[in-house]
Amino acid sequence: MDESRELFSRGVTAFNQRRFFDAHEDWEELWLNYKLPDADLIQGLIQLSVGYFHITNVNLPGARSLFQKCLPKLHTGIGTRRLLNLEAVIAQARRTGGQLAEITSTADFDWNYFMELQQNDV
Repeated sequence: MDESRELFSRGVTAFNQRRFFDAHEDWEELWLNYKLPDADLIQGLIQLSVGYFHITNVNLPGARSLFQKCLPKLHTGIGTRRLLNLEAVIAQARRTGGQLAEITSTADFDWNYFMELQQNDV
């Protein structure tokens, strides 16, 4: 596996283990160091992971902002081979953003809104 695929895969693993800062770091390294045809998708994943990170570090305004920002970038990835069900990830991000708009504290966040990413073998 080449380094860019390894970085992507490590980011997926970290995200699924709810190590959101680590996922952000892996994907940011990928986004910064490689010319990718799906760079906007990678940036959307970075924003998604930082949005969740903000929930864990009690930054509700930051989480709300990043869940709004990630959606257009995630849409650019539809049709790529990076994720098995990107439509489900987008729907989950919308639901999470909706819940964040309704709560007044990150302590009230329902982690049932979290969904693991499914990675292709490609």
